[in-house]
Amino acid sequence: MSPPVTIQPFDGKSVCLFCGSAESVRPEYLAAATAFGEQTARQGWRLVYGGGGVGLMGASARAAHGAGGRVLGIMPGFLRSRERLFDDVETVVVPSMHERKTLMYDQSDAFVVAPGGVGTLEEAIEVLSWKRLDLHAKPVIFLNLNGFWDALLAVMDHSIEEGMTPPSFRQAWVVCDSVEAAIEAVRAADDVPHLQHDQR
Repeated sequence: MSPPVTIQPFDGKSVCLFCGSAESVRPEYLAAATAFGEQTARQGWRLVYGGGGVGLMGASARAAHGAGGRVLGIMPGFLRSRERLFDDVETVVVPSMHERKTLMYDQSDAFVVAPGGVGTLEEAIEVLSWKRLDLHAKPVIFLNLNGFWDALLAVMDHSIEEGMTPPSFRQAWVVCDSVEAAIEAVRAADDVPHLQHDQR
């Protein structure tokens, strides 16, 4: 059994950013991650993220920290060197990817999905799957810069059209094409009722 994790208490809203750790990405993606981190700090929110110091992860965490915001990084130990742990902020190192995702979920009130690779895709699909099963009502917001997530959204539409997923599930996420819109969607999410998606 893993030792208990100690996390500093935080009374405000916590927003989880799922995003990529690759560095060879479009400059506008890094700029958006920076802007998102700054905005979370200005809103008084805590940024919860994957703990890395590279790519969009590092850009968002450095920006939030630099703007005086609270940041919580969560990283599995085996990724410490690959994703270059950013330990200027509160960081928890856990044994596995499963524990990382569980803590990110438990510590967050909302999820924003920025451009990223297969790891980001897995994180987004998992929180959507749990929402499909009515295990949570936390908002899921796609930051769809340059139509990055259009293909995924088309697959989900296809699943609905084929009868695999109820049409009401289209209301389980919000799509935004700018950081400003994503921040506003997080603010507005408090007013969204808990939709029941698992009607089997």
